[in-house]
Amino acid sequence: MKKKINLQLMLIAIFAIVATLVMTSAAFYDLFSEQVFDDLKIYSRILDKDVLAENVEYFEETVDSKLRITVIQKDGSVIFDNMADFDEMENHSQRPEIMEALEQGEGTAIRMSKTSDKNTFYYASVLENGNILRVSKEVQSIWSIFESSVPMILLIMAALVISSILMAHILTKRLITPVEQLAQNLDQAQEIHAYEELQPFMDMINRQHEDIVKSAQLRQEFTANVSHELKTPLTSISGYAELIETGMASPEDVQRFASGIHKNSQRLLTLINDIIRLSELDTPSRQEEMFEMINLYNVAQTCVDMLQFSAQKHKVTLKLEGDECYVQGNKQMLDELLYNLCDNAIRYNNENGRVTVQVYPENTKTILVVQDTGIGIPKESQDRIFERFYRVDKSRSKSTGGTGLGLAIVKHIVARHNADIHLESEEKKGTKITVTFV
Repeated sequence: MKKKINLQLMLIAIFAIVATLVMTSAAFYDLFSEQVFDDLKIYSRILDKDVLAENVEYFEETVDSKLRITVIQKDGSVIFDNMADFDEMENHSQRPEIMEALEQGEGTAIRMSKTSDKNTFYYASVLENGNILRVSKEVQSIWSIFESSVPMILLIMAALVISSILMAHILTKRLITPVEQLAQNLDQAQEIHAYEELQPFMDMINRQHEDIVKSAQLRQEFTANVSHELKTPLTSISGYAELIETGMASPEDVQRFASGIHKNSQRLLTLINDIIRLSELDTPSRQEEMFEMINLYNVAQTCVDMLQFSAQKHKVTLKLEGDECYVQGNKQMLDELLYNLCDNAIRYNNENGRVTVQVYPENTKTILVVQDTGIGIPKESQDRIFERFYRVDKSRSKSTGGTGLGLAIVKHIVARHNADIHLESEEKKGTKITVTFV
């Protein structure tokens, strides 16, 4: 990247130098041409009276020896020329400067000599007697001037190119240095001083780095938690199985141990399923293509019907209230969302408690509320309740078969549906979770 930027800066500088020299030369030659014509005009004004008086000897002696003077009649015939035999000269009526002088009183022209590589500047003006005085002078062409200046131009170009290379190197280094420092010291990005235009980029890189570090820490914690959560039921299963295998368990114990193995294996399967599901939700997918208009009230009704047996088992009253409301969503995800919210409300409820599910419209939004009269969540834990494996009451969670991943799955599903989730809870009074679909 540094070499590429350096090369581009050098090419831009070289192009600018060459273009400047060419345009300066052209501008200089234009000014030079104007000066030549001004001189010729002055010579013409000085000579016109002598030409009218036919004082040829006077102006031949006083005029510049390089100045050519020609007098032409209206019909184009030449009646005087100080550098050629005018009797043998051709008619000049079609010369541009003569035609222009006859029309406008004065005329100019430049013609290049192919043999001498010089330009001849012509200025013609109409005299009082109707004749035309033409004054001309040979000067070097722009190319010949340029050729004579080549050594100096090359020297100047070399100096400018060398200066440009050095400046390009310095500018490239100043441009890239903050980026290199950022790449080598991401943890100290705030201490790196960069120019103003690069600051938004550095801020973005810094945020991304912090997100990556945070994500890595969460994954590390998640891996450690998964290992711990899997280890507990597996240890129980292995212990029960070993007692049965070695014959140390009595016939009465075998049934109890088998029940323990079954209970822990079920918990293990539930945990694995939740981990797999959470991993699927973590990974960007084409799930949005499966979104459709879903009757959220019907989904809630199905969930409530399915969990009635679990509610009765926990001695909790589960009911649904509200009206039919449609949301753009994925049915499987919405089933999981409602199941996890209702299942948690039942598990962490009190005996003879209530769980109320509400679905209703509010302006252009659809509101889903799951409210219980359970144990509630302490304020210090409410910000972390949607974290993976976070449990307020760890002993109760394990005894009820919870995996600690239900609300983490809920959070992902809510995000996938561009919805908002809000938690209200008070210890020993219950919890209310509101999901707002836009």
